[in-house]
Amino acid sequence: MAAFSLTGLAPACKPGKALGTCPPLIRPLQIGAPMPDFRPTILIPSYNTGPILRETVQAAIATGYPVRVVVDGSTDNSDSALTIFKDTDGFTLHRLPVNQGKGSAILCGIRAAQIDGFTHALAMDADGQHPADRIADYLKIGQQHPEAGVFGTPVFDSSAPALRVGGRKISNFWANLETMGWGIDDSLFGMRLYPIHQLIDVLENTRFARRFDFDPEVAVRLSWKGVPIINMPTAVRYPSEEEGGISQFRYVRDNTLLTWMHIRLMVGFFIRAPWLAIRGDNPLLHLSPSIR
Repeated sequence: MAAFSLTGLAPACKPGKALGTCPPLIRPLQIGAPMPDFRPTILIPSYNTGPILRETVQAAIATGYPVRVVVDGSTDNSDSALTIFKDTDGFTLHRLPVNQGKGSAILCGIRAAQIDGFTHALAMDADGQHPADRIADYLKIGQQHPEAGVFGTPVFDSSAPALRVGGRKISNFWANLETMGWGIDDSLFGMRLYPIHQLIDVLENTRFARRFDFDPEVAVRLSWKGVPIINMPTAVRYPSEEEGGISQFRYVRDNTLLTWMHIRLMVGFFIRAPWLAIRGDNPLLHLSPSIR
C-alpha cells in the first residue's frame, strides 16, 4: 500500500459520515502563491452506478490513499454497499439529497477535502472505466509538479464504442482551439489530478461546468488561468452489462450541452485571445508521454 500520512489534518467529518450539503467555500490561493505540502485524496463522484461502485471504491482504497465518495442523489441504493468501508481509515462518504451533476459533486468533494487539509484531488469515475493501478503514477507526477494538472489521455481497447471514440475528437479540436494549443490531449476523459485551490477558483467563477460539460469546460478554464497540464496515457475499458457497466451518457442531451458549451467558450476565447497569444506555451507540456 502507498505510504501516506494524515498527521496534522483535522477532518471535517468522521469517515463514513453523510453530508447533505457542500461545505462553505475557502478562498483559493492565487497563481504564483506558495504551494502547501502535496496532500492528495482520491475523489469518486457517483450517480446510480450500481454494484460496480463498491468494486471501484475497493480498488481505490487498496492503493492506500485517502478516498472520498460523493453520492450525487443516487436512487438505486448503490451507496448502501459502501457501509462496509465506514471504519476504513481515510474513507469519507458524502451524500447529496438530489442529483446535481458531476461538476457539482466534484465541487462538494473538493470543498470538503480542502477543509480537511488536502491540496490535490485525483478524480476518477465510479463506473469501472478508470484503472486504480495508475493512481500512483498520477500522484508521483503531481508531487513533482504540484502546480500542474495531470490529465489522463485514454488508450482504448476493443470495448470502447466507436461513436464515443470518434466523437470526442470534435471536442478535443475545439478545446485546443479555445486554449491556443495549451496541450489538452483529451478534453473528455475524467481521470485527472487537480490542484484543489485552482479547481475551486474555476468552478466558483462560473455557473456552468456542473454536468457532462464539467471535464472539457474546466480543462479550458484551467488552461486560461495558466495552470500547466501534463498528459498521462491511461488504459480505459468499458465494462459490459454483464460486468455491471452502466453509462449515464445520453447522446442528444449531452452533445447539445457540449455544443452550447463550446459556443460559450469561443466567446471567452475571443475576449482572451490577445493575452493567450503572448503568454507563451504550456511550460510542462514536454513532460507528457507520447501515446504514439
